[in-house]
Amino acid sequence: MKQLGIDHFSGKRVWIIGASSGIGEACAKALMQKGAKLALSSRRVERLQEIANSAPGDQILILPVDVTQDDQINTAYQKIIQAWDGIDLLLFVSGVYVPLRADNFDINIAEQTIDANLLGPMRAVAAVLPHMIQEHAGHIAIVGSVAGYSGLPKALAYGPSKAAIINFCETLYYDLLPQGISVHMISPGFVATEATAQNDFEMPALITAQEAASEILSGIQKGEFDIHFPKRFSGFLKFLRILPYPIYFWIVRRFVKI
Repeated sequence: MKQLGIDHFSGKRVWIIGASSGIGEACAKALMQKGAKLALSSRRVERLQEIANSAPGDQILILPVDVTQDDQINTAYQKIIQAWDGIDLLLFVSGVYVPLRADNFDINIAEQTIDANLLGPMRAVAAVLPHMIQEHAGHIAIVGSVAGYSGLPKALAYGPSKAAIINFCETLYYDLLPQGISVHMISPGFVATEATAQNDFEMPALITAQEAASEILSGIQKGEFDIHFPKRFSGFLKFLRILPYPIYFWIVRRFVKI
């Protein structure tokens, strides 16, 4: 059995969580041009409103959400149900990144990172799953990171949160494929966003948020489970995963100059 893609986005009901900047904003603008009906969520309502101003009023819902708060996610989804009777695609893009190494490890930052990057998408999935399973239809797309493939410098909390997303998406795929629900695991490399602007090192194969959005929407349309990009970088990191640890650590130390 092969999971389904989306042949077109015109008229499709899409809930983007993390739509106020970066990849989420780029996806929102691209989907807007394709005629999708968008529910836009994040904590920064004013940024969402700026995005919505360029679309017809009946095409956009603005739903403020803090992904660490169950009640806010559930309330937002109930408003979508009332307006549209469900969604065709949940696109979870929201995430936090704070560079951490062992010499500045902060457990409070780690807990906040796990709460937002792992429990956040779990909360959103928990909200939409009952209706999707009832309808035997829908798409769940979660943006993780190639940082989840294996341990990398400055990702002492971020990396584990994204590694867990890979496992979560794999398990969702097993469970939901027989239900007619498609799962898309999205693993970007370095993308020029507010988050990566914190990095003080050269980021290989850096791409724009618009390029990332194009890769994501193309992969969803094709029904791909494993959407990773840019291939020249993500493919290299996939290769590193299968190497013996001594070789892996040697390569990371040699080529990651931080």
